[in-house]
Order: sequence, then structure tokens, then C-alpha cells
Amino acid sequence: MKIAYTMSPGRGDMDLVLARLSEHLAEAGLRTCGVVQINTEIGEGRHCDMDVKVLPEGPMIRISQSLGPESRGCRLDPEGLESAVGHVASRLAQGADVLIVNKFGKQEADGRGFREVIGEALASGVPVIVGVNGLNRDRLMEFCGEFAEPVEADVTALFEWVLEARNADADLSGAVA
Repeated sequence: MKIAYTMSPGRGDMDLVLARLSEHLAEAGLRTCGVVQINTEIGEGRHCDMDVKVLPEGPMIRISQSLGPESRGCRLDPEGLESAVGHVASRLAQGADVLIVNKFGKQEADGRGFREVIGEALASGVPVIVGVNGLNRDRLMEFCGEFAEPVEADVTALFEWVLEARNADADLSGAVA
């Protein structure tokens, strides 16, 4: 089982890194599965709209709710997230070389969201990359245990991790044959 987690201190930085990574992996001919987040600014003093792109070609799914400019609560739209999860689960069942999940967030920490899809990928030998923040890192570690390894929030470092994870799996399958 191969799972990498990556963290980025800047707001929205992780989304950009994982989106670029997915492009590099596709250019290298790898079958990507999962989601990357694309934020759209909608004006000063207002929260951005959050969408996820289901890899590799879409659809785009809105995962945020507009709660108003003064809102402080969670803006995640659970129905939008679950729609994305369904698309990704279907694509994962068709085969993938890597699964990218933009964020192991509160939904995953609580046993929902992409958690089951991550487990399915790991059980199938598909390398997984997840973004995580400091609030949910411990819950990710509880879920993955010693299998999770940190990788710098850098496209090159993550790309090399995927190649190494895939080569390790190829070496293991060759040794068994």
C-alpha cells in the first residue's frame, strides 16, 4: 500500500500543486483518477466558489454552498462532494495508475467523503496522493497508519513519488510471478 500526503501552508497552494501534478501525470501517459480543486474568486470580502474537477477530463462539480458574506460556518456542500465521490469510484473501478484526492478533510476524518475510495485504491495497489491540513493530519494517520508518508508540496517531488511507488509495485509483482 502506497499513500503520500502533502501539506502546504498557503491558502489554495495545495489545489494548484495537485492540479499541475495531475497534468504532468497525464502528459506522462499515466491514468489519473480522483479530484483536484479549482477555486473561483467572486469578489472582495466574499468566499470563493469551490469546484472539483473529476480526473482526468471532468465533469466539474460545485462543492461549496453560498451562505452569504457574513457566514462563518462550513461552506462544503455534502451533496456535491458525494456526487464527486460517486464519479471517482466509478472511474477507479475501470482502472487507474494513481488516485489524487485534493483534501483529506473533515468528511474523510469522520468516515465519509473519499475515505472509502481511498481504501479501495490502496487495497487494489493504486498509489494515492492526498492533500491534508494540520487539523486533519492526525485523523489521516489514524486511518493509514505507518503506510502514509509525507511528501513535499512540490509537483516534481510528488511526480517522482508516484513513479517510485509504481516501480515498487512492479518490482513486487515481478518477484511474485
